[in-house]
Amino acid sequence: MILVDTNVFVDIWTDDPRWSEWSSAAVAEAASESRLAVNPIIYAELCLGFDEESQLVETLDSADVRRLSLPCRAAWPAARAFAEYRDRGGSRRTPLPDFFIGAHAEAEGFRLLTRDTTRYRTYFPKVQVIAPKS
Repeated sequence: MILVDTNVFVDIWTDDPRWSEWSSAAVAEAASESRLAVNPIIYAELCLGFDEESQLVETLDSADVRRLSLPCRAAWPAARAFAEYRDRGGSRRTPLPDFFIGAHAEAEGFRLLTRDTTRYRTYFPKVQVIAPKS
């Protein structure tokens, strides 16, 4: 399973001049290798781009993207990552969405397709990140 981060879908759906080509190719390649999925955190972020939830559901279904639950076992790595973030001087008072996304990928052994790699690679080094070459 490959979790697809919000930014990748937004790149494609908005025809982002810098990233849409990379994101489209990366999604196509990922889909040829494995099932694609989003979790409730990614899903919530994607909702902001649609007037009706049914439009998002139809869009994800037409791309064969599964909607997964966030398992409780992802809470521990999310909390550990947040604690490390705070120890490094992070100022947020609650865990960031990326901590739940990265923790989900880690807990389930999923790969993660994203172009925002820094936080995932820093706090979830076990997760195989699919990203643009630096």
